[in-house]
Amino acid sequence: MPLQIMKLAVSAALDIDTAPTVDRFFYIVTDPITGAGTLDIDAADFMTDTGDAATTLPELTADNSYFNVYVNGVLQMEDLLTYTAGATGVGGLVITVPDGSTIIADTPVVLEITNFAPTSEATINT
Repeated sequence: MPLQIMKLAVSAALDIDTAPTVDRFFYIVTDPITGAGTLDIDAADFMTDTGDAATTLPELTADNSYFNVYVNGVLQMEDLLTYTAGATGVGGLVITVPDGSTIIADTPVVLEITNFAPTSEATINT
């Protein structure tokens, strides 16, 4: 009998669901912010996707989440941002405005938070 590779006869199926939850919050800058300075936005100062006042900002799921901040439609660098989850007086967003930069009044700020709750199921048939 000639030599041959011996292998298991196995088939498998993997079902993965990432289950993202996306929350968006909106704020309109009321006064110009000139660098070096900060723009502090409390949770209650944001509006939700429905136009209602936000009451709390969601927690970020450890190792399964991210947030983006857009100022006037432009994605901002993470090192300029500090996000804190929670309700009014606790939760909020701080944007550091570097020297030489200005955020003018009436500029929109969009906070986008994405949390994932992934699940997987493997089926092995022998």
